[in-house]
Amino acid sequence: MISPRRPRAVLFVERSSQQWIVQDPEGNFWLLPSVDNPWSQRQPFQPTEETELELVPGHYKNMLDLPF
Repeated sequence: MISPRRPRAVLFVERSSQQWIVQDPEGNFWLLPSVDNPWSQRQPFQPTEETELELVPGHYKNMLDLPF
């Protein structure tokens, strides 16, 4: 039996500010501050037409201690 794929978060860096941006499994975007345990201090982020998000390899999620 094949188990259904679990939705995953996607990690980006915003080019102009060089800040981490996470898109959670529900599709919401979050800005992660440069602190210990950034997920607990995340802030909502709304990308615009000018926003340049660069996809970051998934292994960085462990470094940021993301919950998914």
